[in-house]
Amino acid sequence: MTSIETYIANTPQAYQSQLIALQQTIATVLPEAQEQLKYQMPTFYWHENVIHFALFKHHFGLYPTPSAIETFHDQLITYKTSKGAIQFPLDQPLPLELITAITEFRRHEIIAKYDL
Repeated sequence: MTSIETYIANTPQAYQSQLIALQQTIATVLPEAQEQLKYQMPTFYWHENVIHFALFKHHFGLYPTPSAIETFHDQLITYKTSKGAIQFPLDQPLPLELITAITEFRRHEIIAKYDL
């Protein structure tokens, strides 16, 4: 079991399927990334931290970096955001297409940064 799978297994069962979908969505875009726990959050690492996610009492948190949040600002208007975080309410379906696009953006940032 990976560290992210262990994290998910230790969350309330009501949210595990959404967390698994989130993990699989990110992993599909970042097949070369290592799955780790950093800052007590599931993290995809590929040359650097690419994206983190976590379950909180009232929301799912996604942490893709400030540049991703700035780039997708218009699509994130309905969600609470901060400089580096996006909050998705627990009572709504996760926007997996948007999360895919954000993850692809981060992947392209890393490719450009590290000349891959």
